[in-house]
Amino acid sequence: MTHMPRRDVLRLAGLALPALTAALAGCAGASADGTGSVLRVAQSTDPKTLDPQKQGDITSMNVLINVFDTLTTRGPDNQLAPGLATSWATPDPLTWRFHLRPGVRFHNGEPCDARAVAFSVNRLLNPATKSPIVELRYVTNATVVDELTVDLHTSQPDPIIPAKVSLFGGVVVPPGYLTQVGDAEFARRPVGTGPFTFVDFQRDHRLRLRANPGYWRGAPAYQELVFLPMADPSSALASLQSDEVDIVANLTPDAALQIKGYRGVAIRNYPGIRTSYLSLDTTDGPLRDVRVRQALNHAVDVPLLIKAVLDGKARELATMIPRESFGFDPAITPYTRDVGLAKRLLAEAGHPDGFDTTLTAQSGDANLAEAISGLLAKAGVRAKVNLLDAGTFTSRLTSTNRQALGPIYLAASTGWTLDGQSLVQSNVRHDRRQSRWTSPEADQLIDAEELTIPPDGRQRAFTRLQQLLKQEAPFVFLYQIDNIYAVNTRAQWRPGVVGTLAMASATVPT
Repeated sequence: MTHMPRRDVLRLAGLALPALTAALAGCAGASADGTGSVLRVAQSTDPKTLDPQKQGDITSMNVLINVFDTLTTRGPDNQLAPGLATSWATPDPLTWRFHLRPGVRFHNGEPCDARAVAFSVNRLLNPATKSPIVELRYVTNATVVDELTVDLHTSQPDPIIPAKVSLFGGVVVPPGYLTQVGDAEFARRPVGTGPFTFVDFQRDHRLRLRANPGYWRGAPAYQELVFLPMADPSSALASLQSDEVDIVANLTPDAALQIKGYRGVAIRNYPGIRTSYLSLDTTDGPLRDVRVRQALNHAVDVPLLIKAVLDGKARELATMIPRESFGFDPAITPYTRDVGLAKRLLAEAGHPDGFDTTLTAQSGDANLAEAISGLLAKAGVRAKVNLLDAGTFTSRLTSTNRQALGPIYLAASTGWTLDGQSLVQSNVRHDRRQSRWTSPEADQLIDAEELTIPPDGRQRAFTRLQQLLKQEAPFVFLYQIDNIYAVNTRAQWRPGVVGTLAMASATVPT
C-alpha cells in the first residue's frame, strides 16, 4: 500500500484547511472571592438545562457529572466500578439489585438512600418528566428493598443495566429538595451529591461550581471549577494562549493543528470511543451486491485517512465495536486497503467502469467526506459529496425514511456504556430505525447479545456478529477518533476513554 502525504490527499479532494482567526474571548480567570485555585474549562456550548434528567447530551452532562453522582462509574482503567452503589446483582432475569454506599448525603444534607434512588429512577421513567434519556427504556419501575438496597425491574432481560447507570440513567436527585422547590427551581439551582456544589450560571458567559468539602470520595484539590461556552475554536484557543482558559475540550484534529508548537500550550490526545463509519443502503442500486460493498471497504484507505486528514489522532477499526467496549474481538482484523482488488470486485459485480453515487455528511465533516470521495474515485466509484447542516442531517437520520440521507452517509456513534450493544443497536437489526440491511442471522445475534445476561454468551454473539459484518459489509468501517484537548501548563488531568469532563481528579496550582 502506497501512502500519500496529507497535502496530497487533501488536494485529491480539492480541499484547503480553513485558517483559525485570533479573536479573543473574555472568560473568568480567578475564583469569585479572589482566593483559592480555579480551573477554567471551555467547551462548545452551555448545558441545555441543569436538571440532569431533562437532558441527554454529552455537553450538558460534562457539567452535571461534576454536581451529581451516578450509581456506577468508570475507573481509570475504564472498567465499571462502584459509585453510589457498591455492588449489584441479578436475583432474577428481570431484576437488577443495587446495594448502596452508606453515609452519602446531598449538598443540602438530605440522605442519599434507597428512597432517593427509587425516586430518581421513577421520576426519569415518568412520562411527565419528558426525559430524553432512553437507556432505561426496559426498566418498568424501581422499588425500595431496605434503606440501602434498591431493585430496578425490567420488562425484558437487560444485561447492561449496570453500565447504563454509569452516566445519564444513573444520576440520583434529592427527593426532598425537588419536591419542595419544584422542577423549575431545581433546574436553576441543582443539588446533587457530587464533588462540586452549584454557585451560579450566567448563560452565554460562565457556569461556576465550588468544591464540596464533604464529598464522600474526598474534596477536589482546587476550590472552583468554571465552565465557559466557546463555540468558535479559534476564540477558545486564543483565550488559552492568553491564559484566560486552562483546558479547551473536544477539539477537532484540524483545530488542534493550528496551535501546534505554540509556547505554553500543549495538544493532548487520548484514546476515544467515538466510532465513525459509512452507512450503505443495501436495499437499492449497486450497493445491493456484497461485492460492491466489500470493494468500498478495500478502496477507503483508513490508515491514510487517519494519517493525512486526522493528524494520526484516531485508530482503525475492523467493524463497529471499539477496542474498549465489551464484545470487541481482536481476532477480527480490518479490511486490506487495495484499490486493485476493489476494482476487480466492482468488475465482477458488473461495474467495470465504476458507478455514480452520493455521499452525504454534516458540513463539519466536509474535509473527511471529500477525502473519502477522493479515495473512492481511485477505484472508479464517483461519490458526489452532499453536505448538510447538523440539524438537517440529524432530522433525516432519525426520520422514518431510511433513504433520506441517500445511498451512502457518514455517521458516528459514541457508545459511552462501553458495550458493543450501544454501537449496533440502532442500525443492524432489520427493524431498527437506522438499519438498511436485512440479515436473519444478524437479527438473531442482536437478540442474543441484548437478552443474554451471562457475559460469555454475549461475547460469542458479538464475535459472530462482527465476523458477519465484515463478510457482508453493510457499512464501510472507519475508525474510533481520539479525544483531543488543548491545555496550558497549569492543569493536570487525564480523561477516561468516554471523554466526559469529570474534573474532580484534576489538579491546578494554588
